[in-house]
Amino acid sequence: MKLLCFQAKRFRWQTHAKTLPDVPDQDVEEEVAETLVAFIHAEASDEIEERRTSVLRQTLKHMKWLANKRGLKNIVIHSFTHLGGATASPAGAESIIVALAERLRETGYQVWITPFGYFCEWTLDVYGESLAKVWKEIR
Repeated sequence: MKLLCFQAKRFRWQTHAKTLPDVPDQDVEEEVAETLVAFIHAEASDEIEERRTSVLRQTLKHMKWLANKRGLKNIVIHSFTHLGGATASPAGAESIIVALAERLRETGYQVWITPFGYFCEWTLDVYGESLAKVWKEIR
């Protein structure tokens, strides 16, 4: 799992083009203020059941830690398969993202998932501190 996270003043996204033919047609435009934005690259090895549990736990710990550094209770998760090479299957990546969102919601966060299987247009307004832009590899 690879993550690129931003502590954002605001994040706006809009569907642009479908990348997976089997996903439902969507025309979405949303914006969230005061949010952690997590670009997530799920890798093929993350789908292995023994590893999946550890990856989810470590990813949740990292995302909550980074959100709490600024007191953010909003989190946006965006599938971003451009952070590495060995990409998980679409179904595997989506199931990991959904599991992350469910667990975050259970602990009091409001969570959005950008439309899976779409390229999106973004507007990302990030804070200036170094901690507002963090790349992390979960092993």
